[in-house]
Amino acid sequence: MDKAIAERIIEARASRQPVALVTVLASGVQRLVASGKDAGLGDAVSEAFRRDRSGTVETAEGEVFIRVYNPPLRMLIIGAVHTAQFLLPLARMLDYDITIIDPRGAFATDERFPDVKLIAEWPDEVLPQLGLDARTAMIALTHDPKIDDVALRLALVSDCFYIGALGSTRTHAKRLERLKAGGITDEALARIHAPIGIDIGAQGPAEIALSIMSQVTSVLRGKRTSASAQSA
Repeated sequence: MDKAIAERIIEARASRQPVALVTVLASGVQRLVASGKDAGLGDAVSEAFRRDRSGTVETAEGEVFIRVYNPPLRMLIIGAVHTAQFLLPLARMLDYDITIIDPRGAFATDERFPDVKLIAEWPDEVLPQLGLDARTAMIALTHDPKIDDVALRLALVSDCFYIGALGSTRTHAKRLERLKAGGITDEALARIHAPIGIDIGAQGPAEIALSIMSQVTSVLRGKRTSASAQSA
């Protein structure tokens, strides 16, 4: 690999920018693609980014090998609640870098959430510093509009690949009214997955966590899902 290309890959990793190294197998010529768009490859790079999968594809240039360098997946959980305790190990098993944000000190404790990055501050104070990008899932679980709505507003003007919020259809309708009154467009609001999770008939926080993680994975991999049905 050319030194200049290697340095650009390192820089991209540091700034959480996805890049792909494209190698024309017949000639060995290499180039970096910094987004999913490449005139000679069609949708191949976008698909490789989405699936986190390197591989060989046939193109007008002949066979090329696409080596994906995606930033690590990240999950920002708003709310140090019971469901988050079950969601945490599931997300860890799928290699997410997890941060839990909750300004309520009684919830955001090391005893309840050991060995995880826990920030007991308001989302609007934290999220701009963390950055919200296309490899980030943001999940609002507090059921408190003063906390969840702030986080959702920030997520909706970002490139987060997944935005979800806990609550029933009725609760979410009221949420949409508040966010729309605050200037969020219908197009942006449609990005929120709520009621959160795939409809598996979930009962209790453990099964809700499973339905959430299933939906996050499905969205990441480009699959359609049906929403869950939550009470409250």
